[in-house]
Amino acid sequence: MLLGFPVRIAWTFWLGAVVFGYGFCQSIALLSGSPVEEFGGGTLGIGPLLVVWTICLLLSILIHELGHALAFRYYGIQSSIVLYHFGGLAVPTSSFMPGRSIARMREKEELIVAAAGPALQLLSAAVLVLAVKLAGYQVGIFNNMPAYLDRIPWVTEGRMIDSEGLYALVSFYVFPSVVWALLNLVPVWPLDGGRIARSLIVINGGTVAQSLWLSVLCSGALALYAFQNRQTFMAIFFLMFAFSSYQMLNPMNNSWR
Repeated sequence: MLLGFPVRIAWTFWLGAVVFGYGFCQSIALLSGSPVEEFGGGTLGIGPLLVVWTICLLLSILIHELGHALAFRYYGIQSSIVLYHFGGLAVPTSSFMPGRSIARMREKEELIVAAAGPALQLLSAAVLVLAVKLAGYQVGIFNNMPAYLDRIPWVTEGRMIDSEGLYALVSFYVFPSVVWALLNLVPVWPLDGGRIARSLIVINGGTVAQSLWLSVLCSGALALYAFQNRQTFMAIFFLMFAFSSYQMLNPMNNSWR
């Protein structure tokens, strides 16, 4: 239980954390600003680093799903949290206010619920970054983030963290909490960004079908970008989303229109 929300962690979450984190842990010595080379190649082995990575990832995704769950609770709906693969879900289970149910949620409410997860995750990363900066250190992992994120000067100024363990802890929490949260905001169904886009389009007089076409186009563009940058797994990931969104546009799926 977490703040009254039942939490279930599937075994696939642990497997996914190890599979995704193994390469990340191996490359930690090569990251700009890493203190590992000062320790003669690193005092921590791959095993301890994987443990730190898994704990950080678990906490980051739990906070993300907690954001959704708290928003559901605000609107009178109880939910449970499930972690699996590389992510999680806040699953509505029941209502505790008269006349409230997931089926009766307004588009604005669904938008807030969808945005609450990545917002709380990004906020948690911002708190950690601020704490590191107030201590006089730089958050070196930003030097190795995707375009534009690596150009934020303030976070990479200051002394380098001189502890391999502390550097790994900060990097392993900040990286997924920032990159995965922002990636989750792209307008692709069923990511949070896809749900937000759907609500915004419907609120402004559009249709769910239009949001699905947007999902198809964005998924395709991101898949192409990933292939060009040799990120095969990410490319396959978004191709699956594009196909799923296109299937939902089938005339037989009238419930989505």
